[in-house]
Amino acid sequence: MDEEILIVEDMKKLGLSEYEARAYLKLLEQHPVNGYILSKNSGIPRSRIYEILDNLKNKQIVFEQIEGETTLYYPLDPKLLINKLRSNYEDILDNLDEYTKRVYTEGQLTGKMVIIKGRNKIIDFINLLIKNAEKRIALSIWEEEINDLSGAIDAAIKRGIMLRGIYFGKTKRYKDLATHRRLERYLDEKKERYMTVIIDENHVVSGIISRGENSQVTWTQDAGFIGLSDDFIAHDIEVNVYSDSLDKDKQKEYEAFLDNIRKDYYSFSDEEFKKFK
Repeated sequence: MDEEILIVEDMKKLGLSEYEARAYLKLLEQHPVNGYILSKNSGIPRSRIYEILDNLKNKQIVFEQIEGETTLYYPLDPKLLINKLRSNYEDILDNLDEYTKRVYTEGQLTGKMVIIKGRNKIIDFINLLIKNAEKRIALSIWEEEINDLSGAIDAAIKRGIMLRGIYFGKTKRYKDLATHRRLERYLDEKKERYMTVIIDENHVVSGIISRGENSQVTWTQDAGFIGLSDDFIAHDIEVNVYSDSLDKDKQKEYEAFLDNIRKDYYSFSDEEFKKFK
């Protein structure tokens, strides 16, 4: 997609109409010009150009100067425009923040289970939670997903946020995540990528993330569910770190012991269980 089209779309998100954005951008390229030339340069109909210019003047994004019988138009310096928009949105967000905090009843969602569907939406939501983390992030996560969260995680670590958890992947990215020792064994049995993310012991997102737009997770602030999820991650770390600490023979014996416990718990037949080896 053309870069200018993308910029126009961004400016629309900031409150300008498409014609207003196009007019301003064309004025940056050539100014001062009259309305006729701007209409020609921007592709905005002549019947609309003066209406658009009036809107931009009212917003103090465009200025006019009359020279004889000709009215010429100048754009606001881009640096000043950016500062103006940033200031406007900071004021809006400050007002919104103050009002929503005042009317929001904390605890209404504390015990609720909220379903989030679609991998992209799940990743976006988790990124938002990570960006707002204040103390600690705990993860049970696969390589595919950590690649989509790494920007927010890196920024959190720089803020001094603690990172702990278990990592399902071959390329270890974070030293504070223990690597799961048996990826193929896990996938052979589960056939899916499960993920759990805990933020500040206040939020937990947990579910299946490997089904693309059919992925589905649960988000909750329920203390019991958060505690249970935290214990699950801690147990996984303990088992994997202990196994890695053993010599080859003892590790083989330990893994066989764990396999038999798992086989008994899930009542796998011998034939089923052989497929997981």
